[in-house]
Amino acid sequence: MGLSTHVLDTMHGGPAAGMAVALYATRGEERTLLQSLLLNSDGRTDAPLFAHGDLQAGTYCLVFDVAGYFKARGVVLPEPNFLNLVRLDFGVADPGQHYHVPLLVSPWAYSTYRGS
Repeated sequence: MGLSTHVLDTMHGGPAAGMAVALYATRGEERTLLQSLLLNSDGRTDAPLFAHGDLQAGTYCLVFDVAGYFKARGVVLPEPNFLNLVRLDFGVADPGQHYHVPLLVSPWAYSTYRGS
């Protein structure tokens, strides 16, 4: 099944194309970078973050460069930014299931949930 993400820009009403995302495996406060990438024109990764069979039970963190994305879109943000990096810590209990971690974001708010 695997792991995927998708980001929607709620300020502009569309996908967050070009947003930088990093995926970490976590163990307590220790983080190991697994990959970093830019989202495609649909606000998604070009391939699953983990393909079927590669995802392991454990804890992970997705880090989204929200301020960098909105600045690149020409949005004037205050200094310091209200949101800079959005970190989503989550656990995978059953790696046989698909875990989809979407993010809906503006410069001032975000929401997430476990998608399908």
